[in-house]
Amino acid sequence: MTEKYYCELNLDLVFGSSDFTFLSDNFHNSIDKLIFESSFWEKAFLCWIKIIIEEKDSSFPICISEKKNFSLSLQIINNKEIAAINQKWMQKNGPTDVLSFPIISNNESSKDLPFLELGDLFISLEMAFKQSLEYNHSIKREMLWLASHGFLHLL
Repeated sequence: MTEKYYCELNLDLVFGSSDFTFLSDNFHNSIDKLIFESSFWEKAFLCWIKIIIEEKDSSFPICISEKKNFSLSLQIINNKEIAAINQKWMQKNGPTDVLSFPIISNNESSKDLPFLELGDLFISLEMAFKQSLEYNHSIKREMLWLASHGFLHLL
């Protein structure tokens, strides 16, 4: 667990990644390997949170603009792991690319907390890799797309 500050915002990101040595030959450059770095994701999420706060979009929960401290988890996992989560929590068979489990609560007790817990994101690296080949772009771009998509579902 690490904390980073960006434009007066604080993110406590719990980041984890399964063992993907079997895919390591597919990551030829250091840019694609950034997806395995917690600091890369901290910067991305803080940037997205900042944009949402500055937009003052009424479709997002108001509690987001009232907080400066946020927490979320991101796990990069394999197809077997995401399929098990998909079955258990979504009652759907097979792997998917991203799953989001929001925690945001608008009840009175959460207003007293110094931080806002956003929720949990799970991304299948195997699905992301397959989709990056299908759409002819980098794994980094696909992972950013899936993370941003999943992140918006947390809100």
